[in-house]
Amino acid sequence: MTTPIVFAAVVALLVLVVAASTIRIAKEYERGVVFRLGRLIELRGPGLFLILPFGVDRLTKVDLRVITLEVPPQEVITSDNVTVKVSAVIFFQVLDARAAITRVFNFATATSQIAQTTLRAVLGQSSLDELLSSRDKINRTLQGIIDQQTEPWGIKVSAVEVKDAELAPTMVRALARQAEAEREKRAKIIATEGEFAAAQTLADAAKVISTQPAALALRYMQTLLDMGSNQNSTIVFPIPIELIRPLLAAPVPMEGLVPVAVPERAREEVAVLANGSVPTPVNGPVPVKG
Repeated sequence: MTTPIVFAAVVALLVLVVAASTIRIAKEYERGVVFRLGRLIELRGPGLFLILPFGVDRLTKVDLRVITLEVPPQEVITSDNVTVKVSAVIFFQVLDARAAITRVFNFATATSQIAQTTLRAVLGQSSLDELLSSRDKINRTLQGIIDQQTEPWGIKVSAVEVKDAELAPTMVRALARQAEAEREKRAKIIATEGEFAAAQTLADAAKVISTQPAALALRYMQTLLDMGSNQNSTIVFPIPIELIRPLLAAPVPMEGLVPVAVPERAREEVAVLANGSVPTPVNGPVPVKG
């Protein structure tokens, strides 16, 4: 009776071993790449599926989710001979699981190496100013080049981001001095443009006032009014000669007068009035009461 029990236990054990080596489960985001006697067959999964045991089928699971790959810091010499240490991160996804297994050995490592060499090549053709200010353009360039290299492997690079650019301390101080000089340059240019605009406005105002002397007088009076608001100071204000020139004009000489002809009748009447008598009218004498 012991022999059947042992036989049943052995058979159950064999069944368990065969089931363990045959039954496989793939998650929703996984695909199973199966090689049957070295030949690639259809993908398996997701869910429960069976493979042939005892080494007939070899299964490799591939994750189809987006993978984040951090590129180690790379020392790069930019086009303007500045040494900078740059790190980046890559986001890629396996679209063709069979190509990712059959066309490249360890696609994650291969993608990382492609990213490192491309990062050095692209940044070596860019200046430091472009690296600091045009990072979006550099990211798009890196993404396009790396994606073109990994496309035959069934891998899609969705994004590449340059995370950090580390400069040497001496270069940081040099950039600080350059930025300070640039700010001073802009400040001087803005101040000069303001002075030029003010001078141009004053020149235009002077042209207008020069054509109207009354405007100049009104301007002086307004200045006096503004300065007179303070009662605690004495102000000596020059008066322009143009304001008092009419008062300083010389009197007109008598010989300069034009003689006017006076009728004889008018001269007689004036003489009579001077003597205190009444002039005689033309039609006859007029009696005067005493």
